[in-house]
Amino acid sequence: MKAKHQRLYLGLLGVAAIAGASGLALSALKDQAAFFYAPGDVAKQGLPLGRAVRLGGMVEGGSIKKLADGVSINFVVTDGKATVPVTFKGITPDLFKEKSGVVAEGQFQPDGSFVASNLLAKHDEKYMPPEMAGKMGAAKSLKQ
Repeated sequence: MKAKHQRLYLGLLGVAAIAGASGLALSALKDQAAFFYAPGDVAKQGLPLGRAVRLGGMVEGGSIKKLADGVSINFVVTDGKATVPVTFKGITPDLFKEKSGVVAEGQFQPDGSFVASNLLAKHDEKYMPPEMAGKMGAAKSLKQ
């Protein structure tokens, strides 16, 4: 076999290996892909039943209700256009509170509610950890 043919076969084998690995990675990620919806999108497009999605918006003021079991909560997510009731069982993030941003991962139920398996609390761009704020305050007082 000529060296030219060996390089050609080796190149084709490399391309086939990369294509195969890409195909396997895409098929593995297919079920893990989560789409993002706002309550207004759900009101317009209908409920995406039977798949993992993300619901994002603001936690409506006065809507957080802790259930008797101590680990479950009910709250309402809104985007100003529509609202969606959410149920979550687990430990909430420290930044989770009323009138703040939240992204809930989970599934819609046929009754229009959302059962979250994970909560991600969002903060604004002005947020600074308390430790950093203390250091910044100390640095400002040293300059004066």
